[in-house]
Amino acid sequence: MKFSEISPEEWEELKPYLDTCLIPVTGLQGTEQPFEVVYALERLRDVMDWIEVPFKGRIVTYPAVQYEVEDIHSYLNKLCHNVKYIGFKYVILVSADVEIDSKLICESDLIVTPAHFMGQADEAPSVSVMREIQALWMRSSSTKL
Repeated sequence: MKFSEISPEEWEELKPYLDTCLIPVTGLQGTEQPFEVVYALERLRDVMDWIEVPFKGRIVTYPAVQYEVEDIHSYLNKLCHNVKYIGFKYVILVSADVEIDSKLICESDLIVTPAHFMGQADEAPSVSVMREIQALWMRSSSTKL
């Protein structure tokens, strides 16, 4: 579900069910030709589909971080922290072209990039991502017991 699809009235009712925020990271430099921007956004959309399609109704997709910033890891940590502060339990960063170093991101619960998931097991990356997200949610629910 996109952030823009949720009205203020619906948010309070949906909040307990929409506990996971997806933050796309495009990684544009501003030096791309228009057609290169289109290709970058299409690649990002394809990776986001690994998450948005199977988990529609539990995940809210926030606006993308479109352009690189000087200290991207600090910026993303702060962004993830803020999103959790407003009530999301989980934050997933997703990028098709930026390799986000998980050792430098402490506020995100999962980082999804093709490079990380392409080489896993003998299953499609989308299946690996789906398993990781389900495991994330299961770990959290089992710690409550």
